[in-house]
Amino acid sequence: MSDQRALPAIIGGSGLQQMPNLKITERMVVDTPWGEPSSRVSVGNLSGQKVLFLARHGDDHDIPPHKVNYRANVSALAQLGASHIFAFNAVGGIHEDMGAGSIVVPNQIVDYTWGREHTYSDSANVALQHVEFTEPYDAVLRKLLIDAAEENHSDIVRHGVYAATQGPRLESAAEINRLERDGCDLVGMTGMPEAGLAREKSLPYACLALVVNAAAGKSQPLISFAEIEKVISTHMPAVQTILATACGKEFAIHPQLNR
Repeated sequence: MSDQRALPAIIGGSGLQQMPNLKITERMVVDTPWGEPSSRVSVGNLSGQKVLFLARHGDDHDIPPHKVNYRANVSALAQLGASHIFAFNAVGGIHEDMGAGSIVVPNQIVDYTWGREHTYSDSANVALQHVEFTEPYDAVLRKLLIDAAEENHSDIVRHGVYAATQGPRLESAAEINRLERDGCDLVGMTGMPEAGLAREKSLPYACLALVVNAAAGKSQPLISFAEIEKVISTHMPAVQTILATACGKEFAIHPQLNR
């Protein structure tokens, strides 16, 4: 255990460019060795707890998934003293039991992305790391999210395999069939390399995912962005409440395994 005081950070994805109940005291421009993060980092109070917030796609949601500077984002939060990260991701549901509106705490991830700056180990003067990644999401943080959902009477799916694809286009029906054969339950575009970089920085990390549509070929008619926006609007208050409750929970700083 460490005497370090817990400082949770939230990385907001599509539909979560800001936390409405976050009482912001400062917005910080952070300079990192890997460039500028997607946005200034908001520092404020949420549920009686100091919290950091960063918008993954930028304040205006204008950075596509493959252009997000994931290394700078995670590094900025680490530089500001974050002790752990809750990440929000809007995703597609591959299976019927993960329909639109489902809130999921995934426990595994498969990386199908390519060409992204995915590690700190290829940078000058940075030691090579072969980090342990058997369990990509921190078990303690996952439980905090699940407990927060249950306390707020929100239905929660406790497990799922997240498929991280390249984007920004949506997938073909054949691609979704492949992901399903691979054992994936959810599909999104921003889960990696974010989770891996957090592990390299020894930052416990967990994902709260909102299913905003059925994946390609899994519903009729075709995916409607108007329907996606409707799902986000309907279910985002529950997402925000779960994240706020989880941030307010006691978190004992613990080292990641095999660091």
